[in-house]
Amino acid sequence: MLTVALILVFLSCGILAWRRRNRNKDEPPPLPGALPLIGHIHLFLGNSSHLWNTAKKMCYHSLDAGGVTSLYIGPRTTYFVTDPEDCLTVANTCLQKDSFYDFGKSWFGNGLITADVQTWKVHRKLLTPAFNQSILDGFIDVLNRQSRRLVKNLEMEVDKGPFDHFAYILLNVLETTCLNVMAVDFSDETLLNSEYVHATEAMFKCIIKRLLKFWLHSDIVFNWSSLKRKQDEYLKILHNMSSTVLKKRKAEYLNNKLNKVTEDTTKGPKFRPFMDLLLELAIEKGAFNDQEIREHVDTMLFGGHDTSATVLMYTILLVGSYHEVQQKIFEELHDVFGDEDREVTKQDLLRLVYLEAVLKESIRIYPIAPFIIRYLDQDVKLRNCTLSKGRTCFLSVYGVHRHPMWGPDAEEFKPERWLDSKTLPKCPTAFAGFGMGRRYCIGKVYALMSMKTTLAHVFRRYRVFGNHLWMVTKMDVLLKPVSGHHVTIEIRK
Repeated sequence: MLTVALILVFLSCGILAWRRRNRNKDEPPPLPGALPLIGHIHLFLGNSSHLWNTAKKMCYHSLDAGGVTSLYIGPRTTYFVTDPEDCLTVANTCLQKDSFYDFGKSWFGNGLITADVQTWKVHRKLLTPAFNQSILDGFIDVLNRQSRRLVKNLEMEVDKGPFDHFAYILLNVLETTCLNVMAVDFSDETLLNSEYVHATEAMFKCIIKRLLKFWLHSDIVFNWSSLKRKQDEYLKILHNMSSTVLKKRKAEYLNNKLNKVTEDTTKGPKFRPFMDLLLELAIEKGAFNDQEIREHVDTMLFGGHDTSATVLMYTILLVGSYHEVQQKIFEELHDVFGDEDREVTKQDLLRLVYLEAVLKESIRIYPIAPFIIRYLDQDVKLRNCTLSKGRTCFLSVYGVHRHPMWGPDAEEFKPERWLDSKTLPKCPTAFAGFGMGRRYCIGKVYALMSMKTTLAHVFRRYRVFGNHLWMVTKMDVLLKPVSGHHVTIEIRK
């Protein structure tokens, strides 16, 4: 009898909440297909590939509806925005990430990805100097060395047919990131690298599973679940790397300070890993404690390796899909390097204009973080509607990159559009591959610098063949390939 009573109370509350869900008369139009009580939940049931296909359909419906739609998760109303100008308004008005990001706090803590607004403001200001150009210039030797290592490792695949280039890129970029973030060379630690990569992918799957299983959104329920136990195992691997290195680097830093080790007086940019800059802020200025340093290091390791590796994978596949694009890259590389097999310099990076256009166009076509999710801490007036306070808003990077302001060829891979500012949209958020508004990616310049260096080395050595139209993608927090993304390579003649 008690069970029946509880069910009736639940249904009554659900119906009441459903009927009262939209008091705002200026609400954006709803996405079709909502059912009583559950709303649009049924559209998301399925695997990660189905989730991504559903999300894409929502993007196109939102574009057709003028750039904003409402979405019902049970009785809860959320918003889906694809208009670049409206996205910029939301991104700069409401800086608080939605509670969905809390699913990643066990991993990143108060790193910049998951931090609350007040913590983000303080830490962002402290960390910004670590990404200035003089610091980044010190990484060019590491980037060249690691790019050559990747080129060497790819030799075993020459003329052997299709292979998964992402597997090579992911480990290489992880090694590069470990060097630049922690000054630790893990290139010979095959087991450690493979464990870390596996744990990273497994954590993404845990987060997506928790997102799709709505009863696990509650921390109380989640903490008793088998998924939580699995996640704790992966977190142990992920945190072990950063914690172990932090302890070692901190001891070295204090020892050098105690013994008053003299600074290197050689000319040119000095290599300083990000962790040393964090330790300096912590020890000299008391800005961070050990846990906060580890959280920022974990965030940088993830942001520096998985995202960049995925972009490189998509870019190489796209270049292999378009012969004329690849030929233009070859011509630009010859103009800059001639027949020399020398290192890439910072001056060379400035001259690789077409290569950067290819990179940005790849990110536009395949945005690795297709959504940014904000919590609305106030009503937000958009051009044609008003979003209500207290709700969740999905800012669709994928939709923004296909907005009509990109022109009738928005769906086409066309790097040339980036070579003339007159052919680009005027709205700064029309390209959102590195975020939107004030909380954009702090590592944008480093990411472009490292990826251009890698691509310059790869395309000076190899010709690539592939077809991105065969690729099947999925939503595992980031946009990842399921199949059909393999390429073949041959030595350039």
